[in-house]
Amino acid sequence: MKIKISIAFAGLLCIALSSFAFPAKQKGDDEIIYHIFERSFFDSNGDNHGDLNGIRQKLDYLQELGVTAILCTPLYESIYYHNYFAIDFKKIDPRYGTLQDYLALIRELHKRGMKFYMDMETQYVTEDSEWWKDALGNPKSRFSDYILWDDKENKKPSSIVYNLTELKGYDGVTHKITTANLNSAKSKEYNYQLFSYWLDPDKNGKFEDGVDGFRLDHMMDNLDNKGTLPHLFDTFWNPLLTRLRAINPKIKIVAEQANWFGLGLDYLQKGGVDRVFGLRLAFAIRLFRKDLLMANADSTLAMLPPGKEQVVFVENHDVPRFASEVKGNLAKLKVGCALNLLMGGVPAIYYGQELGMTGTSAKFGATDANEIPERQAFEWYASGQGKGMAYWYKQTGPYKDEFNDDKPNDGISLEEERKDPNSLFNYYKAMIRLRKSNRAITKGSYKTLINNNDQVFSFIRQNSDKAVIVVVNLSDKDQAATVDAPYARGKKIGQFIGKESPTVNDGKMPVNLPAYTIAAWTVE
Repeated sequence: MKIKISIAFAGLLCIALSSFAFPAKQKGDDEIIYHIFERSFFDSNGDNHGDLNGIRQKLDYLQELGVTAILCTPLYESIYYHNYFAIDFKKIDPRYGTLQDYLALIRELHKRGMKFYMDMETQYVTEDSEWWKDALGNPKSRFSDYILWDDKENKKPSSIVYNLTELKGYDGVTHKITTANLNSAKSKEYNYQLFSYWLDPDKNGKFEDGVDGFRLDHMMDNLDNKGTLPHLFDTFWNPLLTRLRAINPKIKIVAEQANWFGLGLDYLQKGGVDRVFGLRLAFAIRLFRKDLLMANADSTLAMLPPGKEQVVFVENHDVPRFASEVKGNLAKLKVGCALNLLMGGVPAIYYGQELGMTGTSAKFGATDANEIPERQAFEWYASGQGKGMAYWYKQTGPYKDEFNDDKPNDGISLEEERKDPNSLFNYYKAMIRLRKSNRAITKGSYKTLINNNDQVFSFIRQNSDKAVIVVVNLSDKDQAATVDAPYARGKKIGQFIGKESPTVNDGKMPVNLPAYTIAAWTVE
């Protein structure tokens, strides 16, 4: 979750589906995450809000796409539409369904061999929570230690990030927010009981109804850099995660590093997490700049501590949609897809990314409505109307008439794209299948390959005795380049993506690429 006024980020790709050479489907543990803003995904009961049963009804679609795991934004009850800043961490938002609905979804995912990750942000609560109501002005409250106070009388709850003490919701209503006291013994035990419940709700040790891991939103060692909650890696996060792994050693913990322009290595080395988000790499992909791609791919993918991973993505719920950034250019969208899935790490796809959905942060002032354009209803139908459309943001509030990215018959919908073999949706399906066909892509190491063209980016993914070389034209003009590929010297070169079959002489690979094209070859 990011509260922001604005966040700015400094033809046609001709690969028909028939040009992909598909080996037999490979079994293995390759993971592709589908990141869902669940209020906007699919409405199962006609109240305009996406819900848990809606996700469960669309699992066939997710498996058709090829994803293997789901990451949802928070499910717990909150006064805010995005469910960050909780009222009650232990209660499923009633708009999403019941606890039974949630458990049914988890069991069905596991039955299908899929995983579920839960987004958690227990650092903040609102004035609507039981903690606040009981402890405000009452130092003797049993919840007094759950909240960070700026005074001894419990009359001044501490501010949150950016020194905010309140936030206006998209509905125009303002609520007060405060910071949880993560260093109190009661708070630490509460978090352990909370997280451990979601790991194994029925406590039978089998985990068929439990999450496969957590996304830790806005994780920091020194919360909000205020000095009031320092050294949280040592005092809070590591002890908590150690206890959780004692329950289920297989869980994966991914941290959203608060510093978006850092690599997150401190989280991997000192914070006890398994994964961080490849934020700098995401920005580089979005900008189509070779220098940034080289610098950030090397640091993001080639400098990881053993056993640690980066989540590679191009968009999420906190940034403008990639399609808006590239002005709907289909060729650039397909290059972004290929880089998202082929470079390395654990790829994550934000719901609707596979359709090229658009949306850019609004400028309504200090309100959480600014991010709604990036979180609009999944476009199931060409008309924009039909069963399951989750238009919750068009029902109420001062901004309900401001969101119009879902234009009918604009080519951006699952209904339209399914039947178009050149669509972005079908490209994502093909690229995911292609990814799963080659272990050098799913599990191989990453290394940038040097070439002599500033508009061409090249790299190799290598696993044991096999490799895949990938070359990308980042420009809107045809480009020629010579790639330094010493690994390919004397090896057999096979087609992976594209039609050209280059020859390698003394470790040099000459290539010619049309505008915004990606090509790749196997090396054995």
